[in-house]
Amino acid sequence: MTKGILGKKVGMTQVFGENGELIPVTVVEAAGNVVLQKKTEETDGYNAVQIGFDDKREYFEGARSNKYANKAETGHAKASGAAPKRFVREFKNLSVDEFEIGQEVTVDTFEAGDFVDVTGTSKGKGFQGSIKRHNQSRGPMSHGSHYHRGPGSMGTMQDAHVIKGKKLPGRMGGDTTTLQNLEIVRVDADKNVILIKGNVPGARKGYIKIASATKKSVK
Repeated sequence: MTKGILGKKVGMTQVFGENGELIPVTVVEAAGNVVLQKKTEETDGYNAVQIGFDDKREYFEGARSNKYANKAETGHAKASGAAPKRFVREFKNLSVDEFEIGQEVTVDTFEAGDFVDVTGTSKGKGFQGSIKRHNQSRGPMSHGSHYHRGPGSMGTMQDAHVIKGKKLPGRMGGDTTTLQNLEIVRVDADKNVILIKGNVPGARKGYIKIASATKKSVK
């Protein structure tokens, strides 16, 4: 059965397994998930369940900050009876018939041993050189060398131009990234948290999407 939920990355810690093994885990808070919309082949051309997470401040006349929900977001959430949400994503692999608009999705949807794919926004690194950005090697740093941390040749003599796809310095990070086949170590329904083995994309307080692994299901 395919599952899905949205959450916020709290940080990393470590827990002990049943065999005494020390396991590094990422703590994900996933309280307040609400089904905002159900999309079907007849109305939208595809099947999907739209879930919202983390309440957004109500709209009021004159609101200019993106901290407040606009009229469109408020009206969209009104059908589900929930407050406007800050983080909204669709799950195309979920069974639409098993969900109702306004239904709350809780962490006990998952259980320990499940494998999931986690999608988030990677940490932004700003403008970086080709060595850090593309893991290239540097030139010799000894006296007399005129090449240290440059990107290398821009193009061959024959082409006489920079080849498309050349790995050059530029903005690094801030991309949508998915890590596959991560194992859920523990689910705490009382605290609405999920412990995922290893690290997940993004910085602390970043939003992430958790869905059943497409390449691996049960351990």
